Amino acid sequence: MFKNNYGRDNYSNRGNSAPINEGEEYDVKIEDMGRDGDGIAKIEGFIVFVNGAKVGDEVKIRINSIRRNFAFAEIVE
Repeated sequence: MFKNNYGRDNYSNRGNSAPINEGEEYDVKIEDMGRDGDGIAKIEGFIVFVNGAKVGDEVKIRINSIRRNFAFAEIVE
């Protein structure tokens, strides 16, 4: 029998590519705006959409959820 685990192993490691973790807080500068009006920041090149932020804002954010290529965050007050 031939058993190939590559696909399953590759799938389980997909989520580990983000340089950030859910629930952590970061100080960021909003560099751009998303098409839905969210501010866009980058942490080590990783895109983070920040609800309620505007270009030029320097804010502290908390990561709410992480996807394969981007994350969502909220401003911490």
